[in-house]
Amino acid sequence: MTPPYHPPVKRSLAIHGHKTSISLEPVFWDMLKDAAVREGVAMAQLVARIDGERIKADPAPGLAGAIRVWLVAQSTGK
Repeated sequence: MTPPYHPPVKRSLAIHGHKTSISLEPVFWDMLKDAAVREGVAMAQLVARIDGERIKADPAPGLAGAIRVWLVAQSTGK
C-alpha cells in the first residue's frame, strides 16, 4: 500500500461515455476500488453513480471531493 501522505494521482475514467480525469490520493483510489468490488461493479460505474448523486446537490461539489465524501460516509455508515 502507498503511504497515506502521498500526492494525488490522476487517472482517466469514462463516465456516461465521456472521458474524465480525476485526481485522488492513493488511499482514496484504494478505497474506491474496494467499494466497487464490494458492490460488484466496475470502478467507472461506481464513479458514475456518485457523479449522478453529486449533481443533484445545490451547489454541486467537484467530482473528486464528492468521491472522497462518499467514501468517508460509506466507511462511517453515514
